[in-house]
Amino acid sequence: MKVKVRFFAVLRDRAGCAESIVETQAGSARRFVDELIESKQLGLPSPLIRIAVNGAFVEDQHELHDGDLVVLIPPVAGG
Repeated sequence: MKVKVRFFAVLRDRAGCAESIVETQAGSARRFVDELIESKQLGLPSPLIRIAVNGAFVEDQHELHDGDLVVLIPPVAGG
């Protein structure tokens, strides 16, 4: 299946793009994130990355479908 991925903040810098179409066989949102961490060398532990699919935050086991929009949100700090 193919999903569109949007990267924010440090993840965008490390992925080298803000958005990408990725082909995957990962069944769950967290497995997909784990694949991306390895393939794009994102350098953050998987549990620190929040996942939204089609505009809503999802649990790790959320099942992905062809054409989904997955947004990866790293931890943020501000002041």
